[in-house]
Amino acid sequence: MRTHQTAPKNIDEYIAAFPPDVQEILEKIRMTIRKAAPQAEETISYHMPTFTLKGQYLVYFAAFKKHIGFYPAPIGNAEFKEELSVYGASKGTVKFPFDQPIPFDLIGKIVRFRVTENLSKAAAKEPKREE
Repeated sequence: MRTHQTAPKNIDEYIAAFPPDVQEILEKIRMTIRKAAPQAEETISYHMPTFTLKGQYLVYFAAFKKHIGFYPAPIGNAEFKEELSVYGASKGTVKFPFDQPIPFDLIGKIVRFRVTENLSKAAAKEPKREE
């Protein structure tokens, strides 16, 4: 679906490679992630828009011919299992078809969940301070 296949240098370049209707969806996903994780950093990894937090990846997303791929999604988590069951989902991947409304609220919830997971892992790795 992308108009050219060179590796994007940043998320702006990635989004610009798509038709305007897809650009609008990608930009809204990007803003949804930024709102849910304002401290996250943007990058490109595996040729996809990626957000990292505390040096660890948070979520990736990508546009394909018929859907948006969103990675990772906590499929095993009971909190999202029912909500994600209506989408083509497998371990760590959710497909949001273009012929259905993109669930931006659900994306925000998943990102907030991932932020909590990420920060917990980062805190566990920090060296204990002695008083």
